[in-house]
Amino acid sequence: MTSPQPPTTAEELRGAGLRVTAARVALLETVREGDHLDAETIASGVRDRVGHISLQAVYEALHALTGAGLVRRIEPPGSPARFEGRVGDNHHHLVCRTCGAVFDVDCAVGHAPCLTPSDGRGFALDEAEVIYWGLCPDCSSARTA
Repeated sequence: MTSPQPPTTAEELRGAGLRVTAARVALLETVREGDHLDAETIASGVRDRVGHISLQAVYEALHALTGAGLVRRIEPPGSPARFEGRVGDNHHHLVCRTCGAVFDVDCAVGHAPCLTPSDGRGFALDEAEVIYWGLCPDCSSARTA
């Protein structure tokens, strides 16, 4: 007995109600293989796979993929939007104040939304977005050297 194969990128796009194009497949695969990439870096990765694509087309595809829940957009203050393929688990991020590196970090405790506000004002909470700021090990070492 063989285990079922995970869906292909094209099948995931179709399953999310999106039209399958070579650019969208390349874009989704680029985001998933990268690490909190900005749109310029994603565009470069897509161009390496399929040839020319405009930055505007990349932004439009990212908007569609984010809306479909296949890509997550994060926007650390003072930094360009970043995109990642890790979706649906309400994880958080560590951001280096010096080099801008971004790393995933799982929820501190409990289940989503991970944190309970002191006054939820009647909201039915389903997500918390936390950004931890500091210095990554490399920048911290450079500062003390």
